[in-house]
Amino acid sequence: MKLMRNILGAALLAVVAHSAFAQAWPTQPVRIVVPYPAGGAVDFLARQYAAKLSIELRQTVLVDNRAGAGGLIGADYVAKARPDGYTLVLGTNSSHAIAPSVVKKMPYDPVNDFAPVSLLAVTPYVVVVNPEVPAKTLAELIALAKSKPDTLAFGSAGSGTTPHLAGELFSTMTGVKMRHIPYKGSGPMVNDLLGGQIQLAFDNSAMSQIKAGKLRALSVTGSHRLPSLPDVPTPAEAGLPGYEVLGWFGLYAPKGTPNDIVALLARETRKIMAMPDLVERITGFGLTARPIAQAEFNAFLVSDTAKWANVVKDANVQLE
Repeated sequence: MKLMRNILGAALLAVVAHSAFAQAWPTQPVRIVVPYPAGGAVDFLARQYAAKLSIELRQTVLVDNRAGAGGLIGADYVAKARPDGYTLVLGTNSSHAIAPSVVKKMPYDPVNDFAPVSLLAVTPYVVVVNPEVPAKTLAELIALAKSKPDTLAFGSAGSGTTPHLAGELFSTMTGVKMRHIPYKGSGPMVNDLLGGQIQLAFDNSAMSQIKAGKLRALSVTGSHRLPSLPDVPTPAEAGLPGYEVLGWFGLYAPKGTPNDIVALLARETRKIMAMPDLVERITGFGLTARPIAQAEFNAFLVSDTAKWANVVKDANVQLE
């Protein structure tokens, strides 16, 4: 009996200590790892979100860019980080839903190595071309690509990323053959697109260049037009019904992070992603706020992983 009381007492102390730790959190700066370079949509959203979270938590929230391997390096870093709430990652469908289907030796398990906090936002991509490309519409681009197989090159933020598979899905559905050129993030890819080293991309980080006339948008990849690009048609409107690609951005903590901290972050995220000034800024960047937390977010991940597994199989994409 005495032994049982000691065990129960120790368990109660552990629960109290765990709760006290969560209530005291955060007592030091929180870091959000962005597994892509500065300049892209993920980095933009992370910085907008971090600025608001700093205010809500009354603690510094830093953005740490750890780019490479299509998001795997940064995500793996957080998967192996101490689960104390001070190291988080802004994951995407590239790092969490697509990677398991295209990477033979995954360094982490997107479901079992993370505690999902909340989805933050979703975005369609834009089929965008260098102005020197003689195609003013999506139909003209398809015709051009068919007339010159393997001549047009499309860039992406990295092999196995959503922009890469958006191009592969486009090729599969239209029967065109294009060359894929992977980059270490959207920033350097957009620079080469502007310079004409590549001809097109499926991208969501070149809004300013599109609006300035430096790049030409032929179609968005969602089922609705973007408020920031009201004159750019959807694939169905442009003659390619059934083609739809959405990117998403979600906050994760390492597995084992105290539930109280994860729940607190989820609550703050819902509040932040409803703030009118933040919504206005991210909408101008082509993003739509969609905060869904924990269990629902995890179910969303499972569904999206299955979708991209089919795309990878059909396009026969495989990475080392």
